Amino acid sequence: MGLYDITVQDMTGSGVSLSEYKGKVLLIVNTATGCGFTPQYAGLQKLYDAYREKGLEILDFPCNQFAGQAPGTIVEIDSFCTLNYGTTFPRFAKIKVNGKEESPLYTFLKQHGENPGARIKWNFTKFLIDREGNVVKRFAPADTPESIEKDVAALL
Repeated sequence: MGLYDITVQDMTGSGVSLSEYKGKVLLIVNTATGCGFTPQYAGLQKLYDAYREKGLEILDFPCNQFAGQAPGTIVEIDSFCTLNYGTTFPRFAKIKVNGKEESPLYTFLKQHGENPGARIKWNFTKFLIDREGNVVKRFAPADTPESIEKDVAALL
């Protein structure tokens, strides 16, 4: 199974095939609105503004698995991010990134790239995907959008 074979849920619960993103460079991020890294939303939006026209998509997956830092409904989370950080990149339904109920997306992401099988340690772990759907690099939560810009730009 490849990345483009995976279907995720949008904010309304409808299925979205990741094949819709074929040919794009993707930055996939598990996020939270009540996390110390939440201000990274601003940097993610700057990256999106700078590189969207060149083929970048940022896919935001809120995750409440780490200290309950993504409380509320997806509508509340979306409103928070839009009002506080002006985010315009795609946001999806809440998911689990570890454990028995983890999303197939995160099973795939964790099996590929650097350190295969390693658990997601916290919110704002980022995966950079090339235009062919390959995991190129995994970034830790403390890696800011600004610090990974050169890696993103290199794929575009």
